[in-house]
Amino acid sequence: MAAESPAFTLNLPVLPLDDEVVLPGMVVPLDLSDAEVRAAVEAAQAAARSEPGKPKVLLVPRIDGTYAKTGVLGTVEQVGRLADGDPGALIRGRSRVRIGAGTTGPGAALWVEGARVEETVPEPLPGQVAELVKEYKALATTWLKKRGAWQVVDRVQAIDDVSALADNSGYSPFLTTEQKVELLETADPVARLKLATQQLRDHLAEQDVAETIAKDVQEGVDKQQREFLLRRQLEAVRKELRELNGEKEGEESDDYRARVEAADLPEKVREAALKEVDKLERASDQSPEGSWIRTWLDTVLEMPWNERTEDAYDIQGAKAVLDAEHAGLDDVKERITEYLAVRKRRGERGLGVIGGRRGGAVLALVGPPGVGKTSLGESVAHAMGRKFVRVALGGVRDEAEIRGHRRTYVGALPGRIVRAIKEAGSMNPVVLLDEIDKVGSDFRGDPAAALLEVLDPAQNHTFRDHYLEVELDLSDVVFLATANVLEAIPEALADRMEIVRLDGYTEDEKVVIARDHLLPRQLERAGLDKDEVTLDESALRKLAGEYTREAGVRTLERSIARLLRKIAAQHELGERELPFTVTDGDLRGLIGRPHHVPESAQDPAERRTAVPGVATGLAVTGAGGDVLFVEASLADPETGGAGLTLTGQLGDVMKESAQIALSFLRSHGAELELPVADLKDRGVHIHFPAGAVPKDGPSAGITMTTALASLLSGRLVRTDVAMTGEVSLTGRVLPIGGVKQKLLAAQRAGVTTVIIPKRNEPDLDDVPAEVLDKLDVHTVTDVRQVLELALAPATSDAAPEVPAAA
Repeated sequence: MAAESPAFTLNLPVLPLDDEVVLPGMVVPLDLSDAEVRAAVEAAQAAARSEPGKPKVLLVPRIDGTYAKTGVLGTVEQVGRLADGDPGALIRGRSRVRIGAGTTGPGAALWVEGARVEETVPEPLPGQVAELVKEYKALATTWLKKRGAWQVVDRVQAIDDVSALADNSGYSPFLTTEQKVELLETADPVARLKLATQQLRDHLAEQDVAETIAKDVQEGVDKQQREFLLRRQLEAVRKELRELNGEKEGEESDDYRARVEAADLPEKVREAALKEVDKLERASDQSPEGSWIRTWLDTVLEMPWNERTEDAYDIQGAKAVLDAEHAGLDDVKERITEYLAVRKRRGERGLGVIGGRRGGAVLALVGPPGVGKTSLGESVAHAMGRKFVRVALGGVRDEAEIRGHRRTYVGALPGRIVRAIKEAGSMNPVVLLDEIDKVGSDFRGDPAAALLEVLDPAQNHTFRDHYLEVELDLSDVVFLATANVLEAIPEALADRMEIVRLDGYTEDEKVVIARDHLLPRQLERAGLDKDEVTLDESALRKLAGEYTREAGVRTLERSIARLLRKIAAQHELGERELPFTVTDGDLRGLIGRPHHVPESAQDPAERRTAVPGVATGLAVTGAGGDVLFVEASLADPETGGAGLTLTGQLGDVMKESAQIALSFLRSHGAELELPVADLKDRGVHIHFPAGAVPKDGPSAGITMTTALASLLSGRLVRTDVAMTGEVSLTGRVLPIGGVKQKLLAAQRAGVTTVIIPKRNEPDLDDVPAEVLDKLDVHTVTDVRQVLELALAPATSDAAPEVPAAA
């Protein structure tokens, strides 16, 4: 350990060292041309004349004008000339000195008091210190050998004193001035040796990383040079071989020419590809056209021009696959079954290709969200044994997305149709064009117009992509387009597709889908086994009827997932034992109260039709069928202002229907025993709730007529009755669309009686039998029949009092 004693106090001249440190044991030459160095040496020489021994100076590091707290006692060994001829002095560091206060002395140098630092190391060395000495010597030897300083290795190995060994690191050129000052100010020899060892270890690690990086860089450069040399040699060999065989000069084009000739390409495609190979042979290495041609050739060679999958002509098996993967959806299943049956018979009679066209199909699956349109495409491919590719068209606004970019553009690519064929790896896949009604248009063109050729069976056998610019036969592809709203598809495009409507599921179908498809999938996602949680049919029916009201089953699946998550969490918390069977009585405690209570199940005083002037209609939206309430009121005569006010964000067609309903009642009020005089003096207000939702169409005509007749007569509209139909000025009930969707919505809402136009009676054939069994459907031709069916009997013989608007 280090110790200080007043007996070793010295008065010494200061020799400052700028950005340099001298440790004990080091011998350094100093330039006497520096005034401070010369003054210190001369002062030491003057003091030495009166004292025995060599002149002594105090070597103190000075960093940015600040002196260190510890210096080194140095003796002036020799004064003479340096190698460059300048005057100099050779000074040897002896021991550490703790710098004290200033004092006086001869000469112009700065004199200070200093206390010599005693350093003691036990003899013999402890095992840990001995290991440290051994490690430092090994590290120092490694570093010296890397520098080629073999003559210094033996000198370092001969040092046994711990303090001298640590101070020997002062010669290391990689140490910074701060690191050397830290070594100088560390008085304990063992701690100093540890510090020197760590500094040397860190430097060797950095040196190893630097050497590794330099080696990798050199290897990379050598590899590039070697590769360049070998390629030049290869080119020279190829050139000599071509000259020997009398062939013209070519480079990569030789490979492409061989690939094109070996590929199984249609004749016209082969000719176009060989022309591009000729261009590639003429193009220079620096020309960007060469890379464009190579990319085009790669695309053409990757296309499955003559690859086709064999259709599975097991009609019964295909039907079984469709039935197993999707419940309901009979129309599209029948259409696919018909397609396979006809294709099988055409193949047996050699009629697979007629006029260059094959027997593809273009179907448009139109229906509300969640009914399984997208997943049905994959099932169709599975049933037919074909490859399946999905092309998402939602939000596509660039025509080039369909037909591809011209090759003159940088980064040109083929269109999505070509990429779908390439991805499928066959020329007869099932391609699902998802959300075709969401295609937009802007300054880049209209993608829907570009789809006209793709989806036209009379044209798509010669489809030309702007990028490929060769004919592509799409006549064997089965295109399935999905859409929520048929009206959003351009008429010309819709005319090229066979429309298959998916109008939603009945409650019974939802229960089957939930039991066979949704529940197993959600059990797996919730980490539950099928034996641990069972949903009773009553629970599934209540989930489908009262917790959800939709055409599809997405919300139903989310409700089942929420239910299973709740049960799993309760089990983990120790609140519920498994296995557990969920009944309809358990639903409220698990996921809360129902969201959709049928109107007929509510308290009579709380029903919407509990007051005159409110009727229930049926409508079709993008999400399927729905019930629609119509409210009518009359303004107070004193407020003035006769006329018709319509609210609820109505379209022009619906506004005209309201005018027609009002005109009919004004002209036929006496016949219907209604106080039509009120219609002349008082303003009429018709409102459609859910005012934030746009509404349009003529099918609410008889509903508005019924609401006004109820208001004038004071007779309530029956709660269990819903209606749809267009009304004419003469009171005729005209046909409307979406009968199936509207009847499904009525059944979901708990309505038991539905009024539809007589001319829509054939549409009842499309309605599932289980729905018709639960509904009392009346077909009418005149609005008078509607009023007889919809209005409740009068409660008294007195003339009704017409309520005024609030």
